Amino acid sequence: MSRDAPIHSWPGSYYINNEKRWESGTLSLTRTMVRFISSQSKECLSSFRLSRIMEIKMESSSFIFSTLTVLEEGNVKHWFGSLKPNRVAVFNVLEHFWRERLLSPTSEARGAECHPSKGRELINLVVGAQRRLEDTGRVLSHQGEQFDNMMQGLEKIDSDLGVADKLLSELESPSWWPFGKLPWKTQQEAKAEDAAKAAAAISAGKVSSRSKVITSIPAVLSKGGDSDLKPGCLLVLVSSLEVRDTNCHLLHRFERNEIDEIRVHSPYEITVRQRFIGKPDICYRFLSAKMPEAMSVLEMQYKKKMELTSEYAAFKATPLSSPSDKEGTNWNEGKCQETELPVEVPAGELSQLQVHVLQPSVSQAEAQELKQMLMQLKNLALEAESELERQDEVLDVLTSSTDHATMHIGMHTSRMKRLL
Repeated sequence: MSRDAPIHSWPGSYYINNEKRWESGTLSLTRTMVRFISSQSKECLSSFRLSRIMEIKMESSSFIFSTLTVLEEGNVKHWFGSLKPNRVAVFNVLEHFWRERLLSPTSEARGAECHPSKGRELINLVVGAQRRLEDTGRVLSHQGEQFDNMMQGLEKIDSDLGVADKLLSELESPSWWPFGKLPWKTQQEAKAEDAAKAAAAISAGKVSSRSKVITSIPAVLSKGGDSDLKPGCLLVLVSSLEVRDTNCHLLHRFERNEIDEIRVHSPYEITVRQRFIGKPDICYRFLSAKMPEAMSVLEMQYKKKMELTSEYAAFKATPLSSPSDKEGTNWNEGKCQETELPVEVPAGELSQLQVHVLQPSVSQAEAQELKQMLMQLKNLALEAESELERQDEVLDVLTSSTDHATMHIGMHTSRMKRLL
C-alpha cells in the first residue's frame, strides 16, 4: 500500500503528444516510479520507473516556456511544464533520486527468496555487541560523573586555599603597609590563570575528538521553503550536524545541544530547526535517497527531539529502505501498467555456482537492517571514544590540580609555622 506513497509531489502540466495539448495535474515521485496524475480525470497520464530514465534536462517549449524533459528508454520523451515552485527545484530532486538509484550497487539485484538463517544469525551477533557497547557506555557515563564530582571538590579546595592565602598575606604584611596586603600576585590569581589555561586545553581536545564523522549522505537541501532546493550533503558528527554544498563548503553547523526539533516527513525527508528568541529560526530541509542510512543514527542521538509528522503515516506499512531496494515487477493504476519480464534460461544450463549465487544467504531486508545496526554501533563507539578522551584530559587536570593543592597546603603550613 505505502510502496506507491509519493516522496514528493509538485503541481504542473504534462504534454500529451498524440493530442497535441497540455494537461494540468500533479507530478509525483515514489520510491521507484515517476508518474503524472491529471487533476480533472484523475487518470495516470504517464508512469515510468527511475531505472528506465536515460536523461533529465531543463529545456524550453516553443522557445518561450520553461519545461522539464525526461528521456525514457525506447527514445520516449516526456514534457513537464508550469512546475511549482519552480523547475530547478523539481530537477534537483528528480536528478538526485535517479542518480542515487543508478549508483547503488543493489539497483539491479533480482534475487530469489533466500534462507534467513544466516542473516538472522549475523543480526543476533550485532545485537549482542550493541548491548555490550551500551552497557560500556553507561559505565563510562557514571565514571565521568564521578570525575566531575572530584573536579568540583578540588575547585572547592582551591577556593578555600585562596581564602587562606589572602588571610596569611594580611597577617604577613608589615605594620607600616596601609593596604592590607603586599602588591604581588596572590595564589588565588595565579590559580585562576592556571584554571583558564587548563579549560582552554580541554576545550581544544573536545573539538578534536568530537569532530569525527559518523556518516555523510548526499542530499537536496533548502533553507526555509521548497523553492531553493539545491544539491549538497548532510554530515552527521558525534556532536553536531553539518550542512555543506556540492563543493564541501560549510553552510551551517547545528551543535547537538542547539537543535530544538527534527521533523520526519518521510523516510527520505527531514527538517532540522534551531529556535531563537528575538530573531528568525534557522531551518533546513533535507531530501535524500540515502536518508534511511542516517535515520538510525539520528534516532539514537536525537531521540527526544524527533517528531513524526502525519505525512510519515503513508510509509509505516513498509520498512525504511532506500529507492535502490528490490521492488515488485507489476504496478497498476488506471491506464498505467508496466511489467518487467523475467529472463528465460534454458533448463540444464545453470551450474552449481550459478544456483548458489541465485540463492544468497542474506536477504536484502536483512542486509539493510545489518547496515543500520552497524551505523548505530559506529555511533556508540565514537561517542565512547570521545568520552574516554574527555576523561583522560580530566584525569590530567585532576593530577595537576592535586599536585598544586598539595604543594600549596605545604606552603601554607610553613607560613603559619613562621607566624607562631
